[in-house]
Amino acid sequence: MLAKNDARLRGLRAIKAALLLAKTEKGAAETITEEAEVKVLQKLAKQRKESADIYKTQNREDLYKVEIEELEVIEEFLPKQLGYEEIVNYIKDVISRTGASSVKDMGKVMGVANKELAGKADGKTVSEVVKQLLA
Repeated sequence: MLAKNDARLRGLRAIKAALLLAKTEKGAAETITEEAEVKVLQKLAKQRKESADIYKTQNREDLYKVEIEELEVIEEFLPKQLGYEEIVNYIKDVISRTGASSVKDMGKVMGVANKELAGKADGKTVSEVVKQLLA
């Protein structure tokens, strides 16, 4: 606030609000786990990305800029994301471990991959890689 950095302030307020909401949710424990925090942050980041894409297609550069600024702040608190090549190599390893051979085995591979890559890779990207490798 003192630095007058509005983008960072908006991002941090969004994170705080989402974490407080998750903590006070019905059925939630007294404290939230680190896994739950990462899921909340991933959800916020995904929302910002989708909004930014919509604003970009509608030529609303002012709103697009706001979403991207907030996304950058949120991503600071997320674990480092794996690159595309790292995901491909990891999925190849999962396919060999599970013995998957066709698209019919996609569920097995996705189950293992999503569990092990939680927070490290985007689910959509993982799904696309699995489809490519099993096709």
